[in-house]
Amino acid sequence: MLEQRIQQQFFDSADLKYAAAEVLSKPIVDAVSAIVGCITSGGKVLTCGNGGSAADAQHFAAEFVGRFERERPGLAAIALTTDTSILTAVGNDYSFEFIYSKQVQALGAPGDVLLAITTSGNSGNVVAAVEAAHAKDMTVIALTGHKGGKMRELLSETDVHICVPHDRTARIQEVHLLVLHCLCDAVDLQLLGEQENT
Repeated sequence: MLEQRIQQQFFDSADLKYAAAEVLSKPIVDAVSAIVGCITSGGKVLTCGNGGSAADAQHFAAEFVGRFERERPGLAAIALTTDTSILTAVGNDYSFEFIYSKQVQALGAPGDVLLAITTSGNSGNVVAAVEAAHAKDMTVIALTGHKGGKMRELLSETDVHICVPHDRTARIQEVHLLVLHCLCDAVDLQLLGEQENT
């Protein structure tokens, strides 16, 4: 019984990835274009989220600053989820809602990209970060699910919305990780060209 339940998790995840491939490939291409334009102009990617999405934000930043699968110079990316002194100071002095927006105000610049990750699209501190990014003339790439929540209403025509067509958080997060890997791979392809087979 338990074995069947575990197998069903794999099947459900695979089914969603097949369904999402067609829906998400165009917005992922648009996100790659925004990121490459930012990086090649000397900009940086700021990224944030809560819980598992915070881990995804850090994962993305690590693969940009370090590497994904190919050797290259580090790319400018900062996860806004990692500095506990900033997070606790802002959370204590203002509120949890401002832990990311205060960092966007301080660190963001016109032409930068905010990669905002929220499975529901309703995370208050991520929504506030998007508003702060818009005030700084930054492009927003939103990774959501659940039809996009409040985030959908905030995004402008120059932003990119990658909305996983599902309602279950675990499944959305699994696709978000795949999306992040697609972004890393495609950005490397755009910057480095095709990899030669050796």
